[in-house]
Amino acid sequence: MSTFLLELRSEEIPARMQANARAELEKLFRAAMQGAGVALGELTLWSTPRRLALIARDLPVATQAVREEVKGPKASAPEQALAGFLRKTGLTREDLVERDGVLFAVTEKPGRATADVLAEAIPAIIRGFSWPKSQRWGAASLSTESLRWVRPLQGIVALLDGAVVDCDVGGITSGRDTVGHRFHSTGAVTIADADSYADALRAAHVIVDHAARQDTIRAAAAEAAAAAGLSLVADEGLVIENAGLTEWPQPLLGRFDEAYLDVPPEVIQLTARINQKYFVCEDAAGKLANAFVCTANIAATDGGEGIVAGNRKVLAARLSDARFFWQQDLKTPLAQQAEKLSRITFHEKLGTVADKVARVAKLAEWLAAEGIVPDADPALARQAAELCKADLVTEMVGEFPELQGLMGGYYARAEGLPDAVADAIRDHYKPVGQGDDVPTAPVTVCVALADKLDTLRSFFAIDEKPTGSKDPFALRRAALGIISLITENGLRFSVGEGDLLTFFADRLKVQQKEAGVRHDLIDAVFALGGEDDLVRLLARVHALQAFITTEDGKNLLAGYKRAANILRAEEKKGWAQGSTNPAPVPAEAALIAALADAAPRAEAAVAAEDFTGAMAALATLRSSVDAFFEDVIVNAPEEEVRAARLSLLAQFRAAVHKVADFSRIEG
Repeated sequence: MSTFLLELRSEEIPARMQANARAELEKLFRAAMQGAGVALGELTLWSTPRRLALIARDLPVATQAVREEVKGPKASAPEQALAGFLRKTGLTREDLVERDGVLFAVTEKPGRATADVLAEAIPAIIRGFSWPKSQRWGAASLSTESLRWVRPLQGIVALLDGAVVDCDVGGITSGRDTVGHRFHSTGAVTIADADSYADALRAAHVIVDHAARQDTIRAAAAEAAAAAGLSLVADEGLVIENAGLTEWPQPLLGRFDEAYLDVPPEVIQLTARINQKYFVCEDAAGKLANAFVCTANIAATDGGEGIVAGNRKVLAARLSDARFFWQQDLKTPLAQQAEKLSRITFHEKLGTVADKVARVAKLAEWLAAEGIVPDADPALARQAAELCKADLVTEMVGEFPELQGLMGGYYARAEGLPDAVADAIRDHYKPVGQGDDVPTAPVTVCVALADKLDTLRSFFAIDEKPTGSKDPFALRRAALGIISLITENGLRFSVGEGDLLTFFADRLKVQQKEAGVRHDLIDAVFALGGEDDLVRLLARVHALQAFITTEDGKNLLAGYKRAANILRAEEKKGWAQGSTNPAPVPAEAALIAALADAAPRAEAAVAAEDFTGAMAALATLRSSVDAFFEDVIVNAPEEEVRAARLSLLAQFRAAVHKVADFSRIEG
């Protein structure tokens, strides 16, 4: 078996594109090999800012002979259709094979050396590569047929068992020479084979394995912080990004002026992260420290002092801007900022952001006043809602949109507003997604719930509902947020009706799937109609799920489905319930008695929201239902007897439907 190495070297690949580039290279390589009949073993893909690398192991030395058939037109098809098929296949009419009146193009492809397959595939892979953005370069770029790449492609290493796979792409010829680190290495780095590739580059100060660079950054950055008596604030996205910016990462710790710590810590972290790609640190008390960790791409001779000094100056300028925004925003009360929201359009059919805020304030106050959110002060709920979007027009949120809500909370606290109001402004966007914290503070719950309910109801009112994979107004996320707020806080109210209720049902299935709740059981409860209280619905669903996993539940479900199938068939024939049997057999009488006892008990338990009790009542029917189907012939020859027994089954079905529509339950 053979081992193949491919390195595509270029000018710097943006860090954000590298993961997808690795996936694209793997996809194209697999497709090319599969199309040529080459069986693939293990694939390894690496990336640095200046190269993509692929190692394929356990390749065959040669491909197997392949017989290919392409179905063509019927033998009686018009000449035009036949001519088109012949052009496509490159064959003549005599080369085609006819079977059952249909023509086939049959070709025998002999086995080929894998090296030849690779030589043909490499240019196709490079030219077929899909980048979010790409460019042409040099004199050849005058032609639209010239090579495109994310940045100018500079070299190709292609080795099969150490031998060069010869190919040429846009004037770039494959070979075994690459280059090492831009500053720590000079001249060519000659690669002997795939197995020595990573070591040869490491000797030239390039860690070609992106995961290894991430490990280096993660560990060295934490060590640098610990050496200063601090702890690194974990940021996995920043680890990946820095690994995509460096080939020989060297994390270094620096300090900034303590005066900047007057600015909210999230602002400092975002300034360092977004603008400079720096990590931040915390002290022993868990507070943000005046320290940062930058990741250099060189091992400096002065221990990094010059690099840190330069980065400190740049960060200081950024933090100075942030502090200016903070101080400027503090001069204007949130209520005054909120007046500017009338200049911002929320949606052309729904008015301005100020209009939305007015709706949210009214709804938040109502949720508190009606006691739907217990212990919430209506006045504070309205005040928080009226100010919750005010930070959208501040300088800081204009610079860092990610801080909306959060900055509003800081500004509210700074101007002396109640903590409940500041917290509600800060957290009213939550929960943003699965795993996010769900607010429980009463005023916050009012505003967060009102904001999401208004969004959902408003867009449904103007028929802007999600379709397929399109959800431009994030209504699915809003619905999931509402569900989390309701279920986490045990809120009891109607979430909507019609299309909106169906939409909630679909989102509830998604949300509850992670909790192990079956979607068919949610359907079984929703199908009864009139259930728009999510807390009550889930309590019923949980009780149902517990019940149908028991032996009684499984058997009762089987009995229900048998009864429902019989009734469905008879109802199609026009049968209607109404008859009673004057002389029921013992098994029939036993079921009548069991239903007379269980049905009202189940109905009463449902009314009392004792769904476990309702299931227990249904469980008492199990033996009577089993005996009925074992001893009684439903389709008796006597019409009155048959009608009475069908009516009894209908009563059994109706009793079960007081709890859930068992016909929706799978299995």
